[in-house]
Amino acid sequence: MRPYRLIISGGGTGGHIFPAISIANTVKQRYPDAEILFIGAEDRMEMEKVPAAGYQIIGLPVCGLDRAHLLKNFKVMMRLQKSLRLAKKIIREFKPDIAIGVGGYASGPTLWAAASAGVPTLIQEQNSYAGVTNKLLARKAAKICVAYDGMQKFFPAEKLILTGNPVRSDLEKAVGKKEEAMSFFGLSPEKKTILVVGGSLGARTINRSIQKHLDMFVAADVQLIWQTGRSYAQEAQNCLQAYEQKGIWCADFITRMDYAYEAADLVISRAGASSISELCLLKKPVVLVPSPNVSEDHQTQNALALVYKDAALMVADKEAEEQLVPVALNVVGNDERLQALRTHIGLLAQRDSAGRIVDEIIQMINR
Repeated sequence: MRPYRLIISGGGTGGHIFPAISIANTVKQRYPDAEILFIGAEDRMEMEKVPAAGYQIIGLPVCGLDRAHLLKNFKVMMRLQKSLRLAKKIIREFKPDIAIGVGGYASGPTLWAAASAGVPTLIQEQNSYAGVTNKLLARKAAKICVAYDGMQKFFPAEKLILTGNPVRSDLEKAVGKKEEAMSFFGLSPEKKTILVVGGSLGARTINRSIQKHLDMFVAADVQLIWQTGRSYAQEAQNCLQAYEQKGIWCADFITRMDYAYEAADLVISRAGASSISELCLLKKPVVLVPSPNVSEDHQTQNALALVYKDAALMVADKEAEEQLVPVALNVVGNDERLQALRTHIGLLAQRDSAGRIVDEIIQMINR
């Protein structure tokens, strides 16, 4: 019997890439001989992150629609046609047992080509609001692994499996090691601490909100762990020169997110699916600021799924510069409210999501 062969497609953001790598790692742990090929979009983050994780990846020239400049979409459609041809060639040569799509530009042509060639397909829908591409792909998909209840409004109910989103396996390493985590950032374990994360590139509105209200953190004696992202690192460092020794740790990237989460009494974050899954798993109170720059405004839908269950607070991006920091400081100073948020978000956690998705993958292959 030849080893299992899997194609995993998707990426574009860390929120898509890390779950995909987590699925691949789980397959390799169980079946070391398995052959896994990633298909991504050229010039996107997955072309760097996937090889760094030890896997082969092939890039397609696919890109997203330009909703602001419709005439430019002729080039987009040409790239899509080329990507479909390349995807068919890859499927024909690699001969996968299954193709898995985790979202991102490359998933569309890859899963379409696989299904057309008779290869079973599985979709991992990470958000609470399904995008157009996944709704189209669902027609031929055998199974759809989801992270939220109520997804039958987008997909056939008989194909749905509630698995949650895979998260980075190292995030729970620091649980219960509060003093160690605080020491890593040079902060006091006796004071309240807020973690601010905006993704690897940074979130402009969140960064400006923090920068504008730094005096409020100092006045409230609340510590800050501030991940700015690459784009805003220098600007943040410049404005922090007046706040030395004020309980503020700032960098463009956090190497130990397990420590950052453990140190935090409250988190400020965008509302990407992967981030929310991490917060649920670690039972972290959070103020979510959905990005307005995503398709179908799906981050707002992700956030509302938690807000309706009193598992998170939400501040709209357009209101963040004035409201975000006051809301966060009010919550972090209320232990009863923090505990309620901690309890409710923990109830939404889906554990061993990667393992459960791999269970479904292997069942499909062995049919």
